[in-house]
Amino acid sequence: MVTNAEGTARTPKDQEAFLHKVKEDFDTRLAHLASSPAQWVEFIEQAAEFGARYTLSNQFLLLMQAEERGITPRYFLPFGNKKGTSGWRKHHRIVRKGETAFKVWAPIRRRPTDEEAARWESEGRAVVREPSGRPAVQVVGFALSPTFELSQTDGEPFEVPTVRRLRRVRASAAGLPQLLSGDDSTGAFNDLVALIENAGYNFGLTAPGSGYLGTANGVTVGGDVMQVRVRDDISGAHRFKTTVHELAHIRFGHLTGMQNGENMHRGRRETEAESVAHLVCAALGLDSTAYSDAYVLGWADGDLDLVQQCAAGVLRVAKGILADLTPADATDGTASGEEAATSTGSTNSTGAGQ
Repeated sequence: MVTNAEGTARTPKDQEAFLHKVKEDFDTRLAHLASSPAQWVEFIEQAAEFGARYTLSNQFLLLMQAEERGITPRYFLPFGNKKGTSGWRKHHRIVRKGETAFKVWAPIRRRPTDEEAARWESEGRAVVREPSGRPAVQVVGFALSPTFELSQTDGEPFEVPTVRRLRRVRASAAGLPQLLSGDDSTGAFNDLVALIENAGYNFGLTAPGSGYLGTANGVTVGGDVMQVRVRDDISGAHRFKTTVHELAHIRFGHLTGMQNGENMHRGRRETEAESVAHLVCAALGLDSTAYSDAYVLGWADGDLDLVQQCAAGVLRVAKGILADLTPADATDGTASGEEAATSTGSTNSTGAGQ
């Protein structure tokens, strides 16, 4: 059941009409993404406003509702429990009386019955089980859940907890410089390199034209080599963006797919990796407006299913990288209602970055 701030329930007829409109809007937005690289860049820019926090369906859903209301969304949280330990109440803000909730898809978690688990497995659906064989508590479906935008609340001052701000808080607490010197303002480059090395790759800055790098700004090589190389003569900002691009290739499993004979268009691989780089840079406050590689979206040729897969993957990988770059003790744990971000493992070929 979906309610507004006053607890008024939506009727089944209202719910059905809303879901029909959501489906139409989702299809329309996908068609726009497939029609033009400019539309893809616009979507990535909009997604960056949310810090890649939401899944593709919730991105579209919130943008649709925000446009209907004529607002620019900044941050969403649920109303909060009575104890004041969650949602807006945790931040000492109250949703104003009469405000209508936004809706997002939230996972329904429960323990399926033995009969349900057996039926799902017979249909080819994975079922998580405990060591005893008993079905574990798991996501069994999704339902619309209410959430409210910052502008719908009153109370104590609230600063949107972007990854950039959370890293600044950690650096300040540790007595370290808030920003790195040069053109890279993220303060996250060393952590980014650590993520690459933790994935089993050797990282290095190298002269242009050397080794596997050639004329590219960055390259990831798998197989027996397992190297990521980035040009040593580019600006700090571009160095950071390129390094995210290469990590995105690893997290997507692009090179693993090549090893397994999957025929993914290179344009799609590069679009996915560069889109992740753009999102991560934006979330960390790094100006990457020179981003211009989305022209390679031509691989899609209007195929909505491929565009949807690409967009969903970009958000998933960007969310995973941002989560790994976010101080664990600085988050407030309020991103409930979202699917968990996952990442893909190692590679075994070559993939050039920007």
